Amino acid sequence: MQSDELYEKLPFLKKLDKSRAEQFVDYFKTAPDWLIEKLYVEDMEKEVVFVRENTPVDYIYFIIKGSIEAVDFRFQGVIYEFMRFDRVYAMGGMEYIMDKPTYGTTLRTVTKCKVVRISMKDFSRWMNQDIVALKKEAQRVGEYLFEDARKGRAFLFLNGEERVAMLVVERYERYAKNGVLYIKGSRQHISNATGLCVKTVQRAIKKLTDDGLVSKDGAKLFVTSKQYYEMKKIVGKVVDM
Repeated sequence: MQSDELYEKLPFLKKLDKSRAEQFVDYFKTAPDWLIEKLYVEDMEKEVVFVRENTPVDYIYFIIKGSIEAVDFRFQGVIYEFMRFDRVYAMGGMEYIMDKPTYGTTLRTVTKCKVVRISMKDFSRWMNQDIVALKKEAQRVGEYLFEDARKGRAFLFLNGEERVAMLVVERYERYAKNGVLYIKGSRQHISNATGLCVKTVQRAIKKLTDDGLVSKDGAKLFVTSKQYYEMKKIVGKVVDM
């Protein structure tokens, strides 16, 4: 399907930023008309759990606006946010590729989000009929698993300060605007994302601030491009980033 046809059939694409819209068009460019007609657009509030681990895979979700995170609650009651999604990615696609009947993780919104959903039945029908789409989905799943394993291995060799620095580096590369990243979220959110306790997070942030790698603007923390490159050097001594 041509991109202009998708824009015509899916008006919400015109309201997205160019990058996100192009990702969506690329994902669905070989999709048949019957599938496009079954896509359902839904708005979600901030911090809503919409997929729970071990529940049946009824729907495949695609984020088109906002940010979503994968959360694990299994480790001694600690909430661990191990992956954030802010690109067009089939949530539930991995379960399809692996032939799993239940979701492998819990997903919740980080911000207010707009998502597109489709039934697993219709998604499976499309993939089974379209070898190009199936190959691309398998590639995306492989990239996700590679990145998740890489991050897990890296954390084995990083101390508290380095873990926080690695998180800041990753978020700078994804969310910085005009060369500046404002570190959003509470210390608890950073704890969830790094697997560190809140006290360790506080000590790490203080050390990074004292070393001039993180700056303060009142109660807000931010990182400049120069600070980002310095932190990347520190983490790079342990992990190849």
